[in-house]
Amino acid sequence: MASKIETAEFEELVKANMKRAYFSALVILGSHDEAAEASQLAFVKAFRSFHKFDKSKKFFTWYYKILKNLCLNMIRDNKKNVSLEFLDTQVYENGEMDLVEKNELKHNLQIALFKLNAVDRGVLILKEFEKYSYKEISEIMEIPIGTVMSRLFYARKKLAELMKDLI
Repeated sequence: MASKIETAEFEELVKANMKRAYFSALVILGSHDEAAEASQLAFVKAFRSFHKFDKSKKFFTWYYKILKNLCLNMIRDNKKNVSLEFLDTQVYENGEMDLVEKNELKHNLQIALFKLNAVDRGVLILKEFEKYSYKEISEIMEIPIGTVMSRLFYARKKLAELMKDLI
């Protein structure tokens, strides 16, 4: 059983890493609900093993291994195609597109996004779908703003190439 000090310390780590944990899970799972569930379950597992955590190391690195394994188990257990629910929230402004065209475009975008590596997919999701600023993405991913901009540039190029092949 964890002491009150360990519990308080863990609570602070959870508060500091909740957002990043959620978006890490979203990148892997592609679903808001599943990402929220996975990040919470991973925190529970991490709390149960917190006594094993080497405090000289970065917490998120240790926690991410737990989260990633949990997400991969969820995908395996669900045995279904991963869907990108965040695409459902996007509004298509072009009134000329009919429902079939919108659905086909959405489907092709899902395919293309999941052909990208997790980092490229993650930076695109955070910027284009979740509308985070470069600074916020930098903080979530713990990388410099210049790196965010560079990754976003190349991820957009890769996505455009993939979409061109699908259309």
